[in-house]
Amino acid sequence: MNNIESSIVADFRQTLLWPVQLISESNSQKIQRPWDILKAENCAWQEIQDEFSLAKQSLSEVRYQEFVTFMPFAQRFLYGEGKHGRESGGYGESPLHIFSRSDVSQVRITLKHENAPIVLKVAHIELYFFFDIDVAFLALEVTGQNIKLNHAMDILYRLGRTYPNYWEENGDAGHCAKSIEWLDKQGNVLSRSDYQDKTRYLAFVKDNHVPCVSLHWEFLMDPLVQHYSSQEGQIRYREIEYQRMPLMAYLAFEDISTLTRGDMIRLGLVTQPWDSDTLPFTEEFLSNFEQKHCYDRYWDSNKFDPWSSTRIMCTGQNFIVVGSQHHRVYTNDKTGIKRNYQNQYFLLFLIAHFQKAALLMLSDRMVQAISRLNIEDENSIKAFRQSIRNVMGVFLRFTHRYWFESVSDQAVAKDVFSMMHKQLDTVDLFKKTRSRIMDMAEYLEGEEIKRQADTVVRLTVVTILGLIGTMTSGLLGMNIFDFSQASSLEKFSYFIGIFIPVGILTFYTVVKSRRLSLFLDALSNENTGLLYKLAKLKSVWFGKVEN
Repeated sequence: MNNIESSIVADFRQTLLWPVQLISESNSQKIQRPWDILKAENCAWQEIQDEFSLAKQSLSEVRYQEFVTFMPFAQRFLYGEGKHGRESGGYGESPLHIFSRSDVSQVRITLKHENAPIVLKVAHIELYFFFDIDVAFLALEVTGQNIKLNHAMDILYRLGRTYPNYWEENGDAGHCAKSIEWLDKQGNVLSRSDYQDKTRYLAFVKDNHVPCVSLHWEFLMDPLVQHYSSQEGQIRYREIEYQRMPLMAYLAFEDISTLTRGDMIRLGLVTQPWDSDTLPFTEEFLSNFEQKHCYDRYWDSNKFDPWSSTRIMCTGQNFIVVGSQHHRVYTNDKTGIKRNYQNQYFLLFLIAHFQKAALLMLSDRMVQAISRLNIEDENSIKAFRQSIRNVMGVFLRFTHRYWFESVSDQAVAKDVFSMMHKQLDTVDLFKKTRSRIMDMAEYLEGEEIKRQADTVVRLTVVTILGLIGTMTSGLLGMNIFDFSQASSLEKFSYFIGIFIPVGILTFYTVVKSRRLSLFLDALSNENTGLLYKLAKLKSVWFGKVEN
């Protein structure tokens, strides 16, 4: 019997993390607060009251261990400040807003080439919002016991698909499970996938130029609705990354020594199950898999003792932990790797992917602003400037509130987060996004300086031409005409008679100020002849203005 059929995963856990971009008004300077809408609506989502804010005498030991893993700035991000910090005007509450739902208790998965479905328990479903950043994360954790390795691999590969890549000749959706159903506590079906409904997916892409989300994922996100769908909803979203969700997995094996290198690589890269004696890709392609994707602080294939039988694998998109069911170092619910997976490792994975999603959202905002720009429309130009300034403001606040390249000084947490950052290439994405935003800022600053310079030139032209009248009246004095004997009505009439033509002349000068500035520039140029200067004078009224 092939090893993938004989090996048993005694304890199986899979955590999916789905990042989506929340749609907001591009020119709005208000900070969006979708969690307030969710609180007000009568829906399945309920806000989680953090243990730190509950009226309890002390904190649980598990939560304490989680808290001390992180450095102070990361603690403030994840948990906010205590009552003394809030009262003194400090950081305040955590910028995270977390909601959960309890109506879905199980998931029933029918895999390809399998007749009997597999039922997994839903441990939790949560929705994460972040203050001032228009992204949200759906987190789903499922668990199972005594699952064959090939089934575990297939579940990892197929469960987190939001839509199919293609359809096979028999109508099955490519890379997707045959069927996924959400069940309540009584086993009733709440929603099921529609991967085989090819017409729906093709029509949606044709009309909206974005992929369509499967019905069972739409059900979980409700009352959030897909941006281009016909559904009504105040909170709208669209996908921001690839159709396969980032995932974490914890696998405790009955006998981990039976796993081959091919099994490990398939688990680490989350590929389809196949013969254990083969590799999923070529040997040359996989030659540095262990060096690039494995964190072997607790792994030694020659020992398999309690401290040498745990391997952590990270590709950025996937975070997989494998170990032995018989070693408490790995399975302990309180202090073992299992507890770290559910708490510290999950938060590390969440932070890393949140940073990437936020940067992708900001890049998308800039693309939208440029795509809507019409340089011949003044209103479009103004809207573009406002959109870019909004993006600059959000990026500045993101940098100081959410961006950190290290979140812990504990050895494993520090190494794992660094590995996630490196695999996701987040630092390079941050630098590129920052560079693009700075380019936009320089462009807007240059445009502002140019407008100010044009205004100064126009005012200078008006001042020079007004100087002629000012000096003339100053030299001749104010007694050329004697109005001392005139009545008040006559004086007012004379004033209006002078004020109106002077005002018209001033406004006319402003209108022609650009052309006049070119003429004055030619007039002051000693290297030009009389004919050139006269031509410039003529161009004040005739011909096209020079750019």
